[in-house]
Amino acid sequence: MHGNLVIPRRYRVPSTKDFPAVWHNLALSSTVYNMKWWNTNVASKPERVFELNQLEFVWERLQPEYNLVLEALVTYKSIYGHVQVPASFNVPCDKQERDQWPMATWGIPLGNCVYRIRSRGDFLRNDETSWARRRQLENLGFIWDVSEHVFRKFLMAVKYYKKLEGGGFSGNRAAIRVKSTFVVPGGSWLMERHGMVRNPWPQELWDFPLGSKCSAVRQKGLYIKNRPERQKALQEIGLQRSGNAALGWLEVVHASAIYSKIHNRVLNVPINFIVPSPPSLISSDQEMQSSSHIYDDEEWPWPKSLRGLPLGQRLKDVSQSAEEGNVHWEHPSRGAIKSAIVMQNAQFWNIVR
Repeated sequence: MHGNLVIPRRYRVPSTKDFPAVWHNLALSSTVYNMKWWNTNVASKPERVFELNQLEFVWERLQPEYNLVLEALVTYKSIYGHVQVPASFNVPCDKQERDQWPMATWGIPLGNCVYRIRSRGDFLRNDETSWARRRQLENLGFIWDVSEHVFRKFLMAVKYYKKLEGGGFSGNRAAIRVKSTFVVPGGSWLMERHGMVRNPWPQELWDFPLGSKCSAVRQKGLYIKNRPERQKALQEIGLQRSGNAALGWLEVVHASAIYSKIHNRVLNVPINFIVPSPPSLISSDQEMQSSSHIYDDEEWPWPKSLRGLPLGQRLKDVSQSAEEGNVHWEHPSRGAIKSAIVMQNAQFWNIVR
């Protein structure tokens, strides 16, 4: 009927004419594939061992279910490189796919077994064996908390993006901006303008859709909903929940306030003005004499997070948006910012010459 004796663990004999009535609804696998049955009916009867061998009885199925699950996990990892088994995954039984799997594992609902291990502690409730089994699973890379695992992967991708791609305009910036279409490049080598270079991204992050994940974090609270510690971790490396637009607005206002303070509360910013970094070198005695004060990095009035910001162009963009009616001051944070600027006597809209 099936071509083999790899009987699923929870198989029950159907109530059909194909089987004797006495066997109907019998849990066949648990009846024959256990050591009690072996010791009672087979162990001392060589002729029965011979008969079962003729039927290609799967002796490996006599071992505890955990051993079979572990064997299936080892095989899964050898095929896929990890043990993040989908909940619906069953070890294949059909001839086209089963050859890579030990016969004793055919048909095991491996995804469901992994779920039960993770959620209910199946196979791990015996104090004598649970520690050793946990070690076996962990050595395979078993993931106990999927939610934490996927968040840590996302966090690592954000950190690498900040390191490798930068978070926006030039300069040492604390904030991170990721385009919604950005996907971590895959493959060992990448094509750059000057030729092929080795991919600096970790292989485990290749093809990770970081841009869409960042958008989901900001728009839907992915990973961070009801998890303030995760939101704090992202904020500490520069990924703001408020999104790129709000982040850029706050930067413009912050830089405008500093510019206004430096220039006697007048916000008259040239369109080509870019927030400067502190001078690191004095090239001549004349510069030394003409400079009334040499700033070090801590004294410089512009914070690192703003250096390189094209403030003049940004303010021009804001002015144009206001003229077109696209700036909405009723937003609480923007209204407070407007009040703060007005209090500094800055002519906010007459800002570009």
